[in-house]
Amino acid sequence: MSLSIRNQLPATVIAVTPGEAMATVQSRLAGGQIVTAAVTLGAVEELGIVEGSPVTALAKATEVALATGEVSGLSIRNRLPGTVDRLALGAAMATVVITLEGGGELTAAITQEAVQDLELAEGTRVTALIKSTEVSLATMEPTQPR
Repeated sequence: MSLSIRNQLPATVIAVTPGEAMATVQSRLAGGQIVTAAVTLGAVEELGIVEGSPVTALAKATEVALATGEVSGLSIRNRLPGTVDRLALGAAMATVVITLEGGGELTAAITQEAVQDLELAEGTRVTALIKSTEVSLATMEPTQPR
């Protein structure tokens, strides 16, 4: 399956915390960063997500916010530090590619105004912010016997 979602981050599940209808799933990226996803219990069961499961954390670029200063007092669970690697400026929107600390890339789609307000340029240190409810999880489908 091919997806239009730019942010496809391979990870390993380190914790599953079930609730009544939803669960939080914490996964460790290759660079050591932790990503939290809030998904339905049904999805956890159907995908067979347990501690140690390999998953891919998915987040649309439009769901990634950026901060250039101290981040505190927010309910957003996913705070991934990195450095702006590339900027693609359009008429109204910009695509910002961030190299995450420890490795990996993340793309944010933000307004041109935000790029200017944050004074973003290649090499700018940023923190990517993604709500856990905006992170989806994918697993490899089991291979069908022939």
